Amino acid sequence: MEERITVERLLGIIVLPADQIANFFVSMALSIVLGLLIAAVYRYTHRGMNYESGFLSTLVLLAPIVTVVMFFIQGDLVLSLGLVGSLSIIRFRTPIKDTRDMVYLFWVIAVGLGAGTLNWTAAIFATGILSVLMTGFHVFKYGRALHAEYILVISGSHSTADREVERIVHDREANVQLRNHEVDGENWELTYELRFAREKEAAVRAVVNDLQSVAGVNKVSLLTPQLALPM
Repeated sequence: MEERITVERLLGIIVLPADQIANFFVSMALSIVLGLLIAAVYRYTHRGMNYESGFLSTLVLLAPIVTVVMFFIQGDLVLSLGLVGSLSIIRFRTPIKDTRDMVYLFWVIAVGLGAGTLNWTAAIFATGILSVLMTGFHVFKYGRALHAEYILVISGSHSTADREVERIVHDREANVQLRNHEVDGENWELTYELRFAREKEAAVRAVVNDLQSVAGVNKVSLLTPQLALPM
């Protein structure tokens, strides 16, 4: 018996009971399926211009990886300390551009922990509840700003055109604030901050069209101060 154990250790063979092997494959399959579901929810609910398709693969693969790690540890204090030491030298080079991405990362890690510790029911129900919650946030636009803010820059060369510009800009259902007024001889430039209610957001296009029709206006620029544009 001792000779058999020594040979197995030399060959690096670990003999596992059949039930542990079955639990391992079930946990791996469950973590992959739940990872695919989380990635699908992320793809459906994502808003903004910082979408990266590679992040979907990260969400799918991270859950089974954490599951494997939990099977390696299995309550072993030495292995857990070694894991902490290994993770301490890892540097995440890619910054997280959206705070919701961090939520999804914690989500798949929690699923991997649940599957790796054989808490399959909890992992399934938690994923279902969070999927419904995230989808509801997306459908009902929870957390979206009630107002739309824009920066309007108008430049021209006629000395009286700026007065007509001010009349057009202020004759709107919007909160208007003058941020900058530059004059260089006959040339001038006005910078406004416009704040529209969401239901009045389409009126900003009418403002641009009206300004372009003013004699003496050379250029009209409409900008948004938001870094992540909602889709």
